[in-house]
Amino acid sequence: MKTALIAASLLLTTAAPHVAMAQAPAAAPAPAYSVETTDIGTLLDNPATKAVLDKNLPGFTANPQIDMARSMTLKGVQQYAADTLTDAALAKVQADLNKIPAKK
Repeated sequence: MKTALIAASLLLTTAAPHVAMAQAPAAAPAPAYSVETTDIGTLLDNPATKAVLDKNLPGFTANPQIDMARSMTLKGVQQYAADTLTDAALAKVQADLNKIPAKK
């Protein structure tokens, strides 16, 4: 009986690290472009992301003041153009940006 208990405890102590070392599932990769973190200049300089802006925010990229906002994000500019950059509009932009791989 004593031998069986010792064997069982050894088995449990050697098996436990393997359970703890099991890899957690990998988190989904962050999108390459984001309305919250990618600056507008980067979005304007990439033809694919600029097309997303033109599709979802007509006239936005042609605005004469757009160069002043190049270092800001769309989310950051939202407070200045709340009628154009609504949460719904930014969600549509983000959905389309999610489909574009990072530029290499």
